[in-house]
Amino acid sequence: MKPNAIFIASPLDQEQVERIRAVAPDRLDVIYEPDLHPPLRYTSDHKGIDDFQRTPEQEKRWADALGRAEILFDFPPNAADGTGGMDLAPNVKWIQTTSSGVGKRIVDLGLQDSDILFTTARGVHAGPLSEFFLLGVLKHFKRLDFLEDEQKAHHWERYCGDDLEGKVLALIGAGEVGGRVGQVARFLGMRVLVMDTLMTPDQADHLGYERLFPASELHEMVATADVVCLCVPHTPETEHMIDAQAFQAMKDGVLLVNVGRGPVVDEPVLIEALKSGRVAFAALDVFETEPLPTGNPLWDM
Repeated sequence: MKPNAIFIASPLDQEQVERIRAVAPDRLDVIYEPDLHPPLRYTSDHKGIDDFQRTPEQEKRWADALGRAEILFDFPPNAADGTGGMDLAPNVKWIQTTSSGVGKRIVDLGLQDSDILFTTARGVHAGPLSEFFLLGVLKHFKRLDFLEDEQKAHHWERYCGDDLEGKVLALIGAGEVGGRVGQVARFLGMRVLVMDTLMTPDQADHLGYERLFPASELHEMVATADVVCLCVPHTPETEHMIDAQAFQAMKDGVLLVNVGRGPVVDEPVLIEALKSGRVAFAALDVFETEPLPTGNPLWDM
């Protein structure tokens, strides 16, 4: 039987390439040529540097690999003409992505009505991102910056931090990541309100959420929250869902955590909300433009 050809279409550490090859070497032909990919910017980078360009010879090998592929590990990056390069991959039957919220990318590539099977990395980030949530809320409520300043000054004085127990969390999105965030929050005694379009009231009750809100009641939900945590993908429905009206509905001094997607938040409005104190602290894993431009005020906020 002819092996199925897998083309790894984004940069990947060689160790991980070999792990894929070792799964079924008699059934899989794993194609990975490091020089066809941009140099990595950091460990586990799936994009590489921005200004990378292939030589004509490399472009030919790239096109040949896409043409052979029946399975893609990740979407190929946009071609120089702005297309996704999928026109070079007519034999692809399955794409395994390296992230979870890929619906918009599928639509952008015009593949929503294709017969291609799409599988995602849903769930792999649940642990790390729930820990990022915990890092943010503890840094704020336990006044870590203050403690570090006191340590540097060799100054000892009793102080009062705040507790998480009893705080209200507005959890927007309760998939793999949001569900884990909710577990962590409830374990620490927080009261968790939830908004999730796929969840039923019975499911919310079974999972221990205090109340399930429909999307139409976003402002009512965030109005009572001490912490708002965003765990939703970027879709037309979620773009800038946290806008000026949403911030206005929040109480002064709220903490905002975003472990979803940058465009879910209207970033200039967030900056103003931080300046005014409406948002006392923001723990941001994502931004509208990534990497965050050096001149963006969020660096110093």
